[in-house]
Amino acid sequence: MSIAILHTNDTHGTLSGSRVQALRELRERADLYFDTGDAIKTGNLGIPLREEPVWRILDDLRCHASVLGNRETHVLESVFKAKLSGATHPILVANLRRKDGTRPLPASRVYECKGLRVGVFGVMVPMVTERMKTRAASAYLWDQPIEVAHQMAKELRNDVDLLIALTHIGHREDQRLAAAVPAIDIILGGHSHTLMTTPERVGQTWICQGGSHSKFAGLYHWDEGELTGELVSLS
Repeated sequence: MSIAILHTNDTHGTLSGSRVQALRELRERADLYFDTGDAIKTGNLGIPLREEPVWRILDDLRCHASVLGNRETHVLESVFKAKLSGATHPILVANLRRKDGTRPLPASRVYECKGLRVGVFGVMVPMVTERMKTRAASAYLWDQPIEVAHQMAKELRNDVDLLIALTHIGHREDQRLAAAVPAIDIILGGHSHTLMTTPERVGQTWICQGGSHSKFAGLYHWDEGELTGELVSLS
């Protein structure tokens, strides 16, 4: 059974107008839709003055889940929450935690799609780690994404038919992740703005990324271990 997957990444607050309409048309052809971070306009250290409009857009497009990008994070809890204000779809990130060890956001979700169980988890680039001096000023700490992804794959793999990692760690790290955690079927990536016109296979894992700034979206088809499809222009 073929599953159609729509993917966007690194839109940086540019998803609007005709590009939204083009994405809406693609969404009607997809069973699942995921975004992999840096969707908002506000920068890493910026403080949003109003709710980011992209959250309403993603929710209207029935985004199944997204992962945090560096733009969506902040060391202050109040600003972190302000950046995510208005989002109602699941935002997943497994390698982010408060200093007491609790997670501010869920790590994973499992979806039923055309008779298949689809497991999805998110990891992102570490912003503040235990080894950084800035940890004293941060409400949050980030663990290493590949190590955490390995643990998430162990937890999810036996219970799902398809395992997808939503990542915001860059293409080179996605390649490392694919080699280190072959239990992942698909990596939908972001952060490095890498323009991958078709999926790349590393071992048994497929990697996708669609550039940046709402120029493209990826529309892919998963069928018995094979991933086909390509980027589609939103201009």
